[in-house]
Amino acid sequence: MRHVTDRTGLVLFTAASLLAGANSVGIRFSNRELDPLWGAGLRFGAAAVLLLAIMAARRLPMPRGKALAGAAAFGMLNFGIPFALAYYALVHVHAGLAQTLLSLVPLVTLLLSVSEHQERFQAQLLIGTVLAVTGVAVIAQAPIRGEVPVPALLAVLGAVLSFSQASILVHRLPTLHPVTVNAVGMATAAAALLAGSLAAGDQWVLPERAETWWAIAYLVLAGSVLLFILYVQLIDRWGPSRSSYAFVVIPVVTIMLSAWLDDEPLTWSLLIGGPLVLLGVYLGALRRHGNTPADPPATSGVGGST
Repeated sequence: MRHVTDRTGLVLFTAASLLAGANSVGIRFSNRELDPLWGAGLRFGAAAVLLLAIMAARRLPMPRGKALAGAAAFGMLNFGIPFALAYYALVHVHAGLAQTLLSLVPLVTLLLSVSEHQERFQAQLLIGTVLAVTGVAVIAQAPIRGEVPVPALLAVLGAVLSFSQASILVHRLPTLHPVTVNAVGMATAAAALLAGSLAAGDQWVLPERAETWWAIAYLVLAGSVLLFILYVQLIDRWGPSRSSYAFVVIPVVTIMLSAWLDDEPLTWSLLIGGPLVLLGVYLGALRRHGNTPADPPATSGVGGST
């Protein structure tokens, strides 16, 4: 595995964190006009069409056998299940609070990765996670004091578990181009989300408000196609647990954007929690230390081929 302080990894980490920071805000705007499962299915369906077109233009082969099944399973774990839960939750909670809860992904990913013998436990990773999660909890303490439906909280926690397992799964897939992985994954997720939308009786209507169209355009182009290509490449370079520290930085971006665009409370707690977040990310993800995989793969993962 490459050292986590390589410049390409840092660029991927920063770009993914910034792009993802606006996603929860975009979903909030989408949910105001579109039913949640329909909005999620529309987003990933459009993104899948774009990625499949890129595959065709670049003549990337469609995976078969175990590679196809693995990419489809990744799609359900990384797009289908968590975004069905997240779209539902974001009807009821602010984007900053939801993204704060999603900052638990690094800790859950670490625990799952260790329990599945993919990485060795290191106290430094756990200390970094605890510091970072404490920081985002401080940042979001004002929104957390508000009354939030328990099902919405449970939905976000379910998304945390699904995202974490997806990060581990994608690191085990055969070598595939990141466009291919995400094209298959998003197409699989879109089919499942649209089927769920039909079963739930959602209204399949197109947006009428300009702000909704802008939100969907961002979610499709930057928040899906570009973001997840970058994130898959990041996992290939850094491994699942360190890559997932993006989920700790993202809430800072989300809360600031949500305060600006969605009138979410922004308090002094950001000034205290922010440094804790950065310290935790430095200790857990950015500080140079020894390799952690229990059994390093002979070749790079899904982002390796071009």
